[in-house]
Amino acid sequence: MNLNKRQQLLAVIAIVAVGLYVADRLVLTPLVKTFDARSKRIRALRQQVDGGTDTLKREGAWREQWDRMRTNTLSSAKPEAESQMLKAFERWSRDGGVSVSSIRPLWKDAEEDFKTLECRADVGGSLSAIARFLYQIERDPLGVKVDSLELTARTTEGSQLAMVIQVSGLLLNPTKPASK
Repeated sequence: MNLNKRQQLLAVIAIVAVGLYVADRLVLTPLVKTFDARSKRIRALRQQVDGGTDTLKREGAWREQWDRMRTNTLSSAKPEAESQMLKAFERWSRDGGVSVSSIRPLWKDAEEDFKTLECRADVGGSLSAIARFLYQIERDPLGVKVDSLELTARTTEGSQLAMVIQVSGLLLNPTKPASK
């Protein structure tokens, strides 16, 4: 079978095209995908390293904040901690100008190294008094967090409000020495 030059050229071009297609599918495309995946992984690792470097730069501030938080936790004895929380509610209500009708403390044992004291309280007063009460909670040095609050009107014109608030305080258990 004698092929003329044109047919030979077309056969070579077809073989080269098939070879390039196979090379693309078996070699080039997997290499490009691997390179892209590796580039993404390197970018992610660089971001993690940068984040770790930033954290190390702020170590002093983080430790200072943690020490401040640790010193403002509740007392390690449960009765003293409840007393601290009740005194704090008394202080906040006095400074805020609201009346507290009930406080219900509840201990939550989250883990071995800390507990939380959740206090649910019924508070009444005007809008400005309740705002001052909330401000007193926020500015108090005692480490507490407002978990939730519900605000409803006691009167039809809304001059007197009732609020149910849940505040939690942190009690850090002293660390126990490791047994050998």
